[in-house]
Amino acid sequence: MSLAPEQSNCSATNFSVYAEKFKALSDSKRLELLNMLCVRGSTCVCDLVEEMSIPQSKLSYHLKILLKANLIHKETKGTWSYYSLKEEEMNHLLSKELCCIINPPSK
Repeated sequence: MSLAPEQSNCSATNFSVYAEKFKALSDSKRLELLNMLCVRGSTCVCDLVEEMSIPQSKLSYHLKILLKANLIHKETKGTWSYYSLKEEEMNHLLSKELCCIINPPSK
């Protein structure tokens, strides 16, 4: 059985990387946070705490998971941290690269 050209490129895909990204997306608070960063752009953590209405420790937990999954970017300015969405990474989750892994080739 031969693979279609686009499928053969997927054989080297690191499935654990995708699993980590989708696990990061599997929480409603993290999805809300990503949406907020998408709409607002780079946002100070102090504003996120206020907007999300959750304790700073819980926000930090969610941000850590999103950072580990490489879905957001952190920039420190003085004593504050600013977070922004990594649009390219988010686009990869819906890309042909991933679709060829879970969608069989048409016959």
